[in-house]
Amino acid sequence: MAKTMFTPAGPVHLHLHDLPAGLDLGPVVAVDTEAMGLDARRDRLCLVQLSSGDGAAHLVQLIPESLGGHGYKAPNLAALMSDPATVKLFHFARFDVGLLHHALGVEIRPVRCTKIASKLIRTYTDRHGLKDLLRELLGVEISKQQQTSDWGALELTPEQCAYAASDVLHLHALWAKLEALLKREGRLELAQACYDFLPTRGKLDLLGYEEPDLFHH
Repeated sequence: MAKTMFTPAGPVHLHLHDLPAGLDLGPVVAVDTEAMGLDARRDRLCLVQLSSGDGAAHLVQLIPESLGGHGYKAPNLAALMSDPATVKLFHFARFDVGLLHHALGVEIRPVRCTKIASKLIRTYTDRHGLKDLLRELLGVEISKQQQTSDWGALELTPEQCAYAASDVLHLHALWAKLEALLKREGRLELAQACYDFLPTRGKLDLLGYEEPDLFHH
C-alpha cells in the first residue's frame, strides 16, 4: 500500500513495510536511510529512500513487529539491495551499507559513494556534505531541518518525507558531475577500489572495528 504526496522536492511515494513487487527503478538507484541514531548496532533502521533519477522518490517505512509492522521482512527491498545488476548510489555509503546489511541480512553490492568521490577530487575543501556538494556542483539548495527528527514515529510528517526525498532526488546528477571529475583527475579506478571495499568496511564497523580503526597506526 502506497501513499503519494507532492512536495517541493517532487512526488514522493511512501510504502509501508516493503517496495511493491515489480517496481523497476532502473540500473542505477539512489539510496539513503534514516535511523534512530548513528550506531548501526544499536539504532534501528526506520526508512529507506530510493530514486531512479526521474524526479520521484520512493520511501519504504520499516516498522517493528512490536508496533504492528513487519520488522525487517522486506524481501523486495532486500532483493534490490543485493542485486548485482543494480548499482546502489549513496552519499556516505559506509554507514548506509553497514546499516542495511545489519537490518536486511544481505550484502549491498555494487555501490558508489558521492562522499568518497568528493574527498578524492575536491581536495581544495573540507566541505563534503551533501548540502555543500549540491550547492557547489548543481546549484541546488536543500534543507537539513528535519535531519534530527524522530524517524521512528509511526506517522511521518510531510516535512519529514520531503526532507528524506531530497537526499536521493539529486544523487544521479551529482554523481555525473563527480564521475567526470574523477575521470579528469585520473582517479576513477582508485574510487572504484574504494567502492568495492565498502561492504567489508561496513561489516568491520558492525564488529566494533570503527574505533580503533584497523587501518590506523
